[in-house]
This record gives sequence, structure tokens and C-alpha cells, in this order.
Amino acid sequence: MQKLLGQLMNCCIDVDSSEEEDYEHVSRSRVRCSMTTLINWYESATKRTDSETPGKKRTSSRHWQSPPVVVIFKDMESFTTKVLQDFVVISSQHIGEFPLVLIFGIATSPMIIHSLLPHSVSSLLCIELFQSLSCKDHLSTIIDKILLTTQFPLKLSEKVLQVLINIFLYHDFSVQNFIKGFQLCIVEHFHSNPLSVLCCQLEEAKRRVNSLSHNQCENVRRLPSFRRYVESQVSEKQIALLTVDSSLKEAVQKLLEDLNIYHENYFPILRCLHVFTSSLPKYPLGKQIRELHCACLENRVWETEEYESSLQLSRMLNKSDLVTMLQKCVEILVSSPGREFDEIVEKLKEFLTQFQKLEEAYQERDESISPQKELQKKTNLYHLQKTLLELKESRRSKKLTKFEMLRFEVVDYIDSLVRHYLVPADHKTLHEIVYFNTASVLREHLNAAPRIALHTALNNPYSYLKSEALKSDGGSISNKAPDICIAYKLHLECGRLINLAD
Repeated sequence: MQKLLGQLMNCCIDVDSSEEEDYEHVSRSRVRCSMTTLINWYESATKRTDSETPGKKRTSSRHWQSPPVVVIFKDMESFTTKVLQDFVVISSQHIGEFPLVLIFGIATSPMIIHSLLPHSVSSLLCIELFQSLSCKDHLSTIIDKILLTTQFPLKLSEKVLQVLINIFLYHDFSVQNFIKGFQLCIVEHFHSNPLSVLCCQLEEAKRRVNSLSHNQCENVRRLPSFRRYVESQVSEKQIALLTVDSSLKEAVQKLLEDLNIYHENYFPILRCLHVFTSSLPKYPLGKQIRELHCACLENRVWETEEYESSLQLSRMLNKSDLVTMLQKCVEILVSSPGREFDEIVEKLKEFLTQFQKLEEAYQERDESISPQKELQKKTNLYHLQKTLLELKESRRSKKLTKFEMLRFEVVDYIDSLVRHYLVPADHKTLHEIVYFNTASVLREHLNAAPRIALHTALNNPYSYLKSEALKSDGGSISNKAPDICIAYKLHLECGRLINLAD
């Protein structure tokens, strides 16, 4: 009650707790802790609001003339049961003067309310249940808005992203920890990669390329992806790239622009592929787009068995599903910034038009067929046997219908887009500048292994303290090391000859 008064009235109240206060102290006067004090404060607060907005219509609940006070209990399970019961009973006695809405955060089941509050208390509450989005939905939103967009230059490699997702799914289900892990990736990338200065928006990156020093140009030449690029050029171009900084800077600007175009095209096509694969039986490429993204980053996705299975299932889609998917793809590509999507959109719209014409043709064909004429034919045993043989032969050499041919054409076209635009990022030149791929560092910081960390700190303090005085050979330890490290080293060498006093 004291904390509630302090937060609502924004005043200083003595609280017997070591917890930090989440509100500012505006008034140093002591306030008596009672419901009467709360009611008086509420009346003065609502009168002040009414006088400030006399012409404004009330938008509060129909049951109360004034807006209610909302109190949020973040973790109901850990709240003291007796205090909560007393608070509900006391508040219910003053509900007419002090309208109150309680929001309980429940991590387990709504039935916990009835186990924490007896019937005499819960009957005083008008309980309504509502549910927030699951943590997996929040994770999907974060990945969709931050990682699967060209708005943020920094990207995560498949292994790094998989580490963050695995920690989320198998350890804590904490979206906040996932964000902190992503922030750690940002810090590590810009701290450890000297060329991360070019990890920014394209125009700014081009300006920074012009101001690169000779040492930074040498760092570019050491990149594995740039080496592969140089090896693919003619000999004269190779010499210029390896010896002339101006030629290198010109090539880097062009390569950074190509990398930006790659990302502009990659993400919309990835979403289009996800439209097709997310509704297939058993989800060969995953139900979530993050799973598909990891598969595309890991290797050429079209060479995997899961992709082949997805293509086979896509070739059996019915017309309504196929049309719906094509319409979604058109919406995705129209709203994307890619520069090469005009022709693709026109092709998809052409497919939609052909499906519409097929439907109209089928309707006309159905109307033109008269079943009465078939019934008027005389049938004997010979003709029946002949007809059955013809049907059997026709099934063997059955030709694809126009719809099946069009469906195959649509799936093959989507397949061609995947092979052209969803090339793995590590196949692109200069991907090291914008992709953080040191998964081992991330795993070392985020995957808790206290025993290994303690052993490393005691056995080799230099690994954490980074002091040159602590450097030593593998079999010895510096006399500058902390005493506990020396004692631990002695304990490892001769545990029976060292006592607690040592």
C-alpha cells in the first residue's frame, strides 16, 4: 500500500525495503498510508482533470463517472497471497469512491487465480481473461523488422543467428535476452572488424571508401571473398586491384552497391518463397520465415532434399491456393524497393490472368456438354469392353491438362527466381563487411559454462585480464598472477601436498 501511494501520488513515503524506487521524489512531506488518503487524492486529481478539459467528452467506462485507476501486478504468482487478498477486500469496500482495475500478469494458468484467492475474495472481482502474443510471435516480429530488411546494414550469418535462436528456444524464451544478444553482435562486429567502418548506408559507405587509408585497403585485399573476386579477373585487373589503391576503392564502391542490390532483391524473394513453403504439409523448409532464411544462408537451398520435396508438393497445389499465393507474391514485390521486380510482377500477373481464362473456359465447356446425348447411345457388351480398353490406354498416355501445365510453369518460374536471387550471402564479395559471423565468440559470451569459465580464469588469468605481465608459457605461471591463481595451479600439480592454509 505504501509503494502504491508513493507511485500514484508521486510523493515521499517511508518504505521498509531495500529495493530501488521507480519514481521521483517531488514532495518531502510525509503522507499517511490509508484508503482515505488515496480517495482524497483521486478526487482532487479527477477534479483537476475536469477543470482543465471542461468541453471534452468523457471516454471512461459506462459504470464509472471518472476514469479508473489501473494497477498492474507483473508477476501474480510471486506476490504475497495474504497482502493481495487484503488489498482486494479493502479496495472492494471503496469501489464507488475509488474505481480500480487490477491487471494480473500470469505466467502459468488462469486457474492460479482461484488457488491464490479464496472464493470469498475472488467473488469480489469481475474477472476477464485476455492473452498477449506469445514470445515466439514477438521473436518473429523482431527478426522480420530488424534482420529481414535493408534498413539496418548489419546482418547476421546463419551460425550466429542459429545460436541466438537456439538460446531463445531451448533456454529462456526471453525476447529481451535475444535483443541483448543481437546488441552484443553489433558491439563485437564493430569492435573486432577494422572494415566495419563501411557497414553503414550505401551513400555514406561510398564516401567512406574514398577516405580509406593504405592499411585499410590492405585489409580489404586480405578478405577471402575479395581474393576470390580478384582471382576471377583478368591479369591486368588483378595487378591494379592489388597494387593501386584508387582502383581498389573504385571496385569496392561497385561491389558494395552490388551487395546492397543483392539484399534489396533477396528479402522480397525470400518472403515469396515462404508464401509457397509455409503452407505445405509437414513444412519441409520450416513453418517460420527465420528457418527458411537460415536454410538459404547456410548453402544453396535449391540443392537440398527439403527444397526438392517442397517443389514436388507445390506441383500438387490446387488452383485456389495457387492463385492466393501468387496474389500475395505480387503484393510483396510491389511494396518492395527492388529494382528488378517490374518484369517479375508482370509475369505473375500474367499467370493470374491465365488462371482466370482457364476458369472461364472450363465453365463454357461444362455448359456445352450435354449428358443426355451420352445416355441416348446404345451400349452392348462389345462396345463396353472396347470403351474400357480405350479408357485404360488413355490413362497410360494421359497428357497434362492446361491447368497442370500452367501450374508446372508457375512452380518452375518461382524455382528460377530462387536460384537467381537466393544465393547464400557468403558467396557475395565483401560480405565480411556487413555480416557478423563469429559464432564462437557469441557462444562463449552467451552460453553459460561456469565450470569452464572458472577453470580458464584460474589457470590462465591473461585470457580475461589481458595484462602483458600475466603472459606465461603453458607449463608455468607468472609470479604477477593473483594469489588464487597460483594456489589453483599448485593444487592441480600436487593436490595432496597443499592444504587450506596454503
